[in-house]
Amino acid sequence: MGSNLAIKIKQHFVGSEVIAFDNLKRRGSELNLVRLKEVGISFIHGDVRMKSDFAEIPDVDYVIDASAEPSVLSGLNSSPDYLIDTNFLGTINCLNYAVRSKAKMIFISTSRVYPIARLNEINFTETDSRFEIAQNPGVLGCTVDGITEDFPVQGPRSLYGATKLASELMIEEYHEFLNVPSIINRCGVITGPYQMGKVDQGVIVLWLAKHYYNKALGYFGFNGSGKQVRDILHIDDLFSLIADQLSNFDLYKGKTLNAGGGRNCSISLRELTDICRNLTGKTIPIQEVHEERIADVRIYLTDNSYATSINNWKPLHTPESVMEDIYKWLHANHQQLEPILS
Repeated sequence: MGSNLAIKIKQHFVGSEVIAFDNLKRRGSELNLVRLKEVGISFIHGDVRMKSDFAEIPDVDYVIDASAEPSVLSGLNSSPDYLIDTNFLGTINCLNYAVRSKAKMIFISTSRVYPIARLNEINFTETDSRFEIAQNPGVLGCTVDGITEDFPVQGPRSLYGATKLASELMIEEYHEFLNVPSIINRCGVITGPYQMGKVDQGVIVLWLAKHYYNKALGYFGFNGSGKQVRDILHIDDLFSLIADQLSNFDLYKGKTLNAGGGRNCSISLRELTDICRNLTGKTIPIQEVHEERIADVRIYLTDNSYATSINNWKPLHTPESVMEDIYKWLHANHQQLEPILS
């Protein structure tokens, strides 16, 4: 996400100076260095956990915090220290850097701030290929189009979601008391080219890659049906929102908004399998595992009404166009990506 946004900002805002700051921990992230250099982006190798690393970065006008350990399973079977230090302490360091720079801040948060149990209480219907939100969802903050910003945040949500919500709270405090104008975007599943997908994060890219490289997959939970649904947000659609926020910051300042692909760009795993088969011409084994997995959610759709009402932002991609874009990138770089994604 960070590398794609940096490149698109550099290309869109002519004459802008863009700095990318990353620890390159995620496997495959080093492949972005050539791309960043080609468009004239300065790269600083640093870690958001380390306050001293921020001393190397010059003052800026805007800070976009897209750094995170994004796995919903992170910290559950091992120490949560890296998760907390990266997602919460990292945000604090970014905020203090914004204070130093007198900069505005855009924060990439997550739909995972919403509690798991409450999401799974949403009334639903079932079709041959997916779960759908019922006409009467039966839960505050949920419409047939998805989750709104009014959805309650009380209750467990995963350690990952908790770190992001804690960061949101601190951003609000810095906004109010330390003069860091800010915007919070609670994003759904973000995907697109150059995402190094893993089982616990980046599953859309990984699903296509497993088909491409003839590897096995599994439908986990919900009776092994593969009917669980997410809306997916193409990185280009996220950029169009960020670009509008950078251009019209005062319209969004102080707001927290949900941003996702919405109902028109939603997909179940079963439907995703069909698209991957059509794109690759391959059918791979997919195991049906009935046992529920911790932190899994039956259905999540983003109701983008509030974000759209601010300045008419809307995601433009469909599931098919998202997957076609990922396939072109994967096919063009299949040898380089095979050891990472297969």
